[in-house]
Parts: sequence; structure tokens; C-alpha cells
Amino acid sequence: MPKLIAKSYWYLRHGETDWNRRGLSQGRTDIPLNETGLMQAQRAGAALASLFQKGQKPFDRIVASPLTRALVTAEYTRNAIREQAEITLPLSVDGDLEEVCFGVKEGEPMGDWYDPWIEEGYTPEGAESFTELTTRAINTINHELQKPGTPLVVAHGALFRGLRAAMGLPVNVRLANAIPMHLVPEKDRWHIDVQDL
Repeated sequence: MPKLIAKSYWYLRHGETDWNRRGLSQGRTDIPLNETGLMQAQRAGAALASLFQKGQKPFDRIVASPLTRALVTAEYTRNAIREQAEITLPLSVDGDLEEVCFGVKEGEPMGDWYDPWIEEGYTPEGAESFTELTTRAINTINHELQKPGTPLVVAHGALFRGLRAAMGLPVNVRLANAIPMHLVPEKDRWHIDVQDL
């Protein structure tokens, strides 16, 4: 498995969807943000824009999953920065940031199968294994980290679990919707700074 480049980056999971609220596995099913998710995306965008308003430049560009829930969250963030800080950041889409494919489990409750999937004891039919997801996540983030500047990655919860594995952090931790995080490599571990909203 490749190693994650030790360079800081920002990560933002998409806002809430109806399937999130119901505890259903979305995977690559393209579920839009619900009303709460749109408000969360607005709040996250405003919080990040406030950093630029204070004269900071936490990141130089935004790269997003093509799935609607992530792309709309990224667009809200970019628009907030443009409107509040008068800075227009480039926004690109990377298909390798899509959420894990859960195969036959997409649309089903996140049940007894999920922990064994993370532990590599079970992979649903037609799904990516957790190792495949982690490898894809590392390769995609490394591609972004090799570019000049710092990216804001707007993507998904299970994808971030793969990144947590790559960073040597506990893996089976649920990531809240639309909470910006700054990931910083330290001497022998990674540190996650959560941005206040």
C-alpha cells in the first residue's frame, strides 16, 4: 500500500442527505443534500471564508468528488469565499474522490456488515474492499499534494476512513457532515484541527 505524503491539507465531508439522516449506506448512489445539508454547507463555507477575511490563506484550491452532495458543498464553500472575502479559488472535480462503492449494500442500513468490511472480513458483492478504498484515497490525495499549494478536498465519510488508516489514526470513527478539518503531519503522527463553525 502506498504512503500518504506528509503535507498538510484540508478536508470537508459533504452536508447531510436524507440517506445520512436515515442511516443508509449511500456509496456511489448520487443522493442530493437535504435542507439541513444545504444549511450545513452554507455554515462551513462561511466559516472557511472567515479565515480568508482575517488575512489567512488556509488553502489555494478546492477539489471535489463529482457526486452531487460533495460538489454542491464545494460550490457553496467557493461561493462563500468569493462573496465574503472577494477571492475566487479554482474548483476542480476528481472522479477518484467518489465515495466507496458499496455494491449490493447501497441503500441499505449501515448494519452488522460495516465493521467487518472495515476489518477486511467481508466485502459486499460488487463493492470495493476497504484496502482498495484506502489505496485509492491515498493515491488521489498524494496526486493533489504533489501540486503547489494546499488543497481543500470535499468528499465523503468512508473515503476519509481510508485516509485515517493511512494517517495511522483510529479508522472506525464517524465523520460529521460539513465540518472543515485541517490535517497536519507532525513528527510521528497526524493531527486533525477541526474548524469552529
